[in-house]
Amino acid sequence: MIHNQKTQKMKNILLLAIAILVVPVSLYAQGCMGGGDEGGSNVKGYIQPQFDYNFNGEDASGASLNTNTFKFNRARIGVVGEIPYDFSYYVFIETSPFKTGDPYLLDAFITYKRWAPYASISMGSFKAPISLELNTACHKLHTINRSRVVSELTAPDREIGAMAVGSTADLELFGLKHKDIISYSFAVLNGTGLGVEDNNTAKDFAGRLVLSPTDFLSVGGSFRMGKQPAQIDGAKEDERNRYGAELQIEKGNFLMQAEYLYGEDIGSYTVGGGCGGTPELVQGSVERDGWFAQAMYMTSWRLQPVYKIEFFDQDKSVDDNAQMTQTFGINYFFNDWTRLQINYLYKAEESAYADNSGNVVGEIDNDCLQVQLQVVF
Repeated sequence: MIHNQKTQKMKNILLLAIAILVVPVSLYAQGCMGGGDEGGSNVKGYIQPQFDYNFNGEDASGASLNTNTFKFNRARIGVVGEIPYDFSYYVFIETSPFKTGDPYLLDAFITYKRWAPYASISMGSFKAPISLELNTACHKLHTINRSRVVSELTAPDREIGAMAVGSTADLELFGLKHKDIISYSFAVLNGTGLGVEDNNTAKDFAGRLVLSPTDFLSVGGSFRMGKQPAQIDGAKEDERNRYGAELQIEKGNFLMQAEYLYGEDIGSYTVGGGCGGTPELVQGSVERDGWFAQAMYMTSWRLQPVYKIEFFDQDKSVDDNAQMTQTFGINYFFNDWTRLQINYLYKAEESAYADNSGNVVGEIDNDCLQVQLQVVF
């Protein structure tokens, strides 16, 4: 994989990206930063220094097992530009040592946009078009972490392939003009993860469709399906299928989002690996699903309280195997570029409520307090 190559190669890529900054800039939603300036020369990026305090309880002797650390969640830098008249490019590098160690190429794609906004065609490395939360720009997430169901079932979240993106911008319907009544994205992907050549003749297919019948309501669905070489000699190809549904309501300063994801893996599956992490491969078939719902309100003091509840069942064939997480958060916006996020994650496992005899047992000590400061440049 790209992030396993030598550090010097990554430095060369970064130097190349900075060297071509003389080209005018425009950003596209496939990357980690959605939207941006038109024209001019700009370096784009953001850094997210973070402090985590993990409440892990005590050992048998009463000694504390709590841990805490400072780290970088993300530290990304890139360049975007336009080549007259119909092409643009987008290149970003992840430099946080807490992701995979060495810097690595994250997003890198070329877009042909002659028919924009109705259709733009991109080729390169980008986010797969599945899930509302996955395709929310990383620096615009409403909580510090993505939901566990999204992180687990969309990994690998970035792929190499080709994608079409478009919308019915300013289409008039029933005498009323709405923006982006229909938005879509469809991609053909290697299916092997970030920076890895395909290892079979099959390709993954992923798509997302969002309908916005009114200015405040959006509903949508997404999918991904593909085949990979079997992990067991003589077996058929492994299969991966994902299906999702999403809802968003935005009225004034109030925003509510909800999403459901279902995943079926046949032959093998991955655990972890969301947002740049390295997933662990597990042999065997599994069905998993989960959902999240979150609501927030932007006050006149630039303070935004957030409440999020999420559910993830890591194996639907096993009873008492799910985790429920509640996030109590506060976002404070110093300005358009600087944000402070404070999240307390209260986690409860189904297996902690009762044993096979129905006897209640204690919850697992695994709550977490996170504080993150972000600057976008």
